[in-house]
Amino acid sequence: MPGAFHSLLLPTKRKPKRRRRRGSKRPSKTTKSKNRLADAAAGDDSSFHLKSSVHADPGDGSGRRRGGYLVQPLGNLLLAAAGPTGGNLRDAGLGALRPLPDDVLLDVLCLLAARDLARLSAASRALYVVASHDPLWRALVLDELGGDFAFSTSWRATYITAASGGRTHRPPRALEIRGFYSDYLFQSWLCANMEMRPEWLHRNTIERRRGMSVEQFVSEFEEPNRPVLLEGCLECWPALQKWTREHLLKVSARKKFAVGPVSMTLDRYFHYADNVQEERPLYLFDAKFTEKVPEMGRDYEVPAYFREDLFRVLGEERPDHRWVIIGPAGSGSSFHVDPNSTSAWNAVIKGAKKWVMFPPEVVPPGVHPSADGAEVTSPVSIMEWFMNFYGACKTWEKRPIECICRAGEVVFVPNGWWHLVINLEESIAITQNYVSRRNLLNVLYFLKRPNASELVSGTTDRVILHDKFRNAIDRTYPGMIKQLELEAQQKAAARKKKVSFWESAVDANTGGFKFSF
Repeated sequence: MPGAFHSLLLPTKRKPKRRRRRGSKRPSKTTKSKNRLADAAAGDDSSFHLKSSVHADPGDGSGRRRGGYLVQPLGNLLLAAAGPTGGNLRDAGLGALRPLPDDVLLDVLCLLAARDLARLSAASRALYVVASHDPLWRALVLDELGGDFAFSTSWRATYITAASGGRTHRPPRALEIRGFYSDYLFQSWLCANMEMRPEWLHRNTIERRRGMSVEQFVSEFEEPNRPVLLEGCLECWPALQKWTREHLLKVSARKKFAVGPVSMTLDRYFHYADNVQEERPLYLFDAKFTEKVPEMGRDYEVPAYFREDLFRVLGEERPDHRWVIIGPAGSGSSFHVDPNSTSAWNAVIKGAKKWVMFPPEVVPPGVHPSADGAEVTSPVSIMEWFMNFYGACKTWEKRPIECICRAGEVVFVPNGWWHLVINLEESIAITQNYVSRRNLLNVLYFLKRPNASELVSGTTDRVILHDKFRNAIDRTYPGMIKQLELEAQQKAAARKKKVSFWESAVDANTGGFKFSF
């Protein structure tokens, strides 16, 4: 066992393991991608480009080594079987754990305390490889340290440093181990270390508008529920010039922000973002930033297109609706639909974001929502979705709307649209969800669904929010809901009366067909 493991001094008692979100489980079978994984490992697939930092030896015992990794994809085993070693080190070194699929094996190891995980890594070379899987150590750091950690090249090195009281020491020596083959573990490494492929970035199918009136926006995009990218509507925002790292560190005054499951100060988060290279980087996504740092709230204003926000009638009781978003390249949000059937806008202040959007009636490939909409199963990371599922969209009749949104631009996300977002570089953005009269009835219907207690988010009033919101609308805007319901009925009736092909082809006077060209 590497000597640094002897310095693990943190208490062995751990918090109860959080139940894994159903959407975070990687499919155990990825047969479609096996050949591509093998090509990537061998460097034979020119479409895969690894980040330049991959070829530098981190020297941190994280399981990485110069020019490669401890794990290779299963496809390479066919070539290795003819060599002197032969076979898969995994089969010989896991003992009674061998029958477990890799994803289940890692779920079991997630239950171990750090000392036990370190001891297990000394039992065999195969167990050393598995116990070095950095996401295991990420869970330990976040569970035991929260956001009070200084990231140190890998999660395992970060834990060891913290367990040593912050004392510097030589990192654990990464063993030279060959012959361990696993698609599951290799794909995790590949997703963390590969660049976005050019064909994932070149499609730009969203409509772009500049200088459009509010009336045009409503009639051409909000009413028909269509996405649009808006240019030139953030030019008066002080944030575009002010929000440098130095400025944000100064005004935040060591306030803590929501980062994944923990809270972190900006200086700790920026240090993490500068040094991390993992499949799912932590994402700063804070709903209370204007309360923590009022100056940040004064540095932007809602664009004119989105100022009708009917949730305002609830005052301080409204659900969470605005967030500051900060993340390194590779961070982002996997496929989801915005909460409570609201529409949203997302404004980029620094950086660039790749968007992929599907209309409400089209579920993205690889995404599996439950029948009641309460849970979504999807690939574990955004890069995995691009690698294994993006190509499937090429043959679809309804292909996704895609774009890259850059600093100073805004994306409008209509209610119900599935969307995925990945940062192409370090990015800072503001996003808000809102309710206008165009989607008020959708929101009221959503809030009244039988399983509202599971679906409604951003508030503790999940069950009674519908009645509270509807009553507040009736008091503030008497007759609005009834008028919207009447208009919806009229539109539905007009659609039913739409003349069919056969009705248009028959002459009502003669009972026969009419032809015109």
